[in-house]
Amino acid sequence: MMKSFTWAIVAGLALATAAEARADDRPNVLFIAVDDLNDWVGYLGGNRQTATPNIDRLAARGVRFTRSYCAAPVCNPSRAALMSGLRPSTSGVYENDDDWRTAIAPELTLPTAFRKAGYTIHGAGKIYHESYGRRTEWNDYLPTAGQDPKPTGDTGVSGIKFAPLDCKDEDLREWKIVDYAIDQLGQKHDKPFLLTVGLHKPHMPWNVPRKYYDQHPLESIELPPHRPDDLDDVPPAGVQMAKPEGDHKAMLESGRWKEAVQGYLAAISYCDAMIGRLLDGLDRSAYRDDTVIVFWGDHGWHLGEKSHWRKFALWEEATRAPLIWVAPGVTKPGTVCERTVDFMTIFPTLTDLCGVPTPKHVEGKSIRSLLVDPKAPWDQPAVTTHRFKNHAVRSEDWRYIRYENGDEELYNEKADPHEWVNLANDPKYASKKVELAKWLPTSNHPDINPTGRPNAAAKTAARAGE
Repeated sequence: MMKSFTWAIVAGLALATAAEARADDRPNVLFIAVDDLNDWVGYLGGNRQTATPNIDRLAARGVRFTRSYCAAPVCNPSRAALMSGLRPSTSGVYENDDDWRTAIAPELTLPTAFRKAGYTIHGAGKIYHESYGRRTEWNDYLPTAGQDPKPTGDTGVSGIKFAPLDCKDEDLREWKIVDYAIDQLGQKHDKPFLLTVGLHKPHMPWNVPRKYYDQHPLESIELPPHRPDDLDDVPPAGVQMAKPEGDHKAMLESGRWKEAVQGYLAAISYCDAMIGRLLDGLDRSAYRDDTVIVFWGDHGWHLGEKSHWRKFALWEEATRAPLIWVAPGVTKPGTVCERTVDFMTIFPTLTDLCGVPTPKHVEGKSIRSLLVDPKAPWDQPAVTTHRFKNHAVRSEDWRYIRYENGDEELYNEKADPHEWVNLANDPKYASKKVELAKWLPTSNHPDINPTGRPNAAAKTAARAGE
């Protein structure tokens, strides 16, 4: 009893000391990025077998968005867009092996905007695409989190990698990344800080401690919704993105589809446990009540829907990802927003909430009004781009896709949430296409690496971090 009382006094003194020491009362920011996390989190309902109690705990603290979408369904362009405020169609960063640093100057980025405004910037893990880092934007960055253990036996099916590990949670690099963040939260900061934390899992390989596989017994695994004929009404450009003769064919021939789903669920559960550690660290710190939290996944992921695996497509599964905001004095716990937003809103919303000037080049719009009132008017759909001049526009009820060659897809998300019926060729919906097409980017910058890939080593490095 005395121990608990003593800890309460210490915590109270720490809060008081932190408040007195800092003349700048702008909020801190905890910026949490998760790699390859789709809508298989509890509050989004993308898969009823997922287990994400800590992400759901975070969602319950503030505003959770049910229709939130990436700027690009690929790690490098998604992150470059979010961090710079420039859409892929503006920057020309479309691929994992496009060196975004050649197109986006340090002066244009989110960390720089906060640093110029007097914030101290700390970071660990994957924020930008790992192949092309620019750590000079941070005051301090965890140099390395090391490498994960490797499985000793089977490693998965073709390029889809999954295997349980006989190791401890702390043997993976996520543990060290979260440790760094907890350590920063435990220190005294004389200025407001932006702490960026990038977790790799559930990026492949889905190699996590065996106990997380045991949480999802193979015999109970359900496959995601899938129709063998789903691509029959998809135009050639869409089928080319799906690549049904690649990963999906290999998975069907292996008979191990459920094992792959189990691996992804296990990796999500491990990630969720690390989020739990991070939240506990924040709650123990002096900064619990004056820190804005933004949590996002860089894009979605297919596990056989539309006979497609991975991201690299413009459908719901590849583009939808979690977005959670907790902003002291602005958001209310347990709030749900069903407006459709994309992640280009993150940069300007953070600057808006923190009293940091929003750079003029930023293309997104602040969603502070939705954080205050989730039913506030919002007329902008989400726009996602995959490679040059291929775009998807997602409103609350519709998805419209137009490819570079003019091929189209149109889905009524309310009546057809699995996007099984392409309505693009039905004359009845011609006006709907026109209505959505007005949101397509009018400027499409050529790929900054148009000849493809500079060399084999660079390609290998980029793919390793995709």
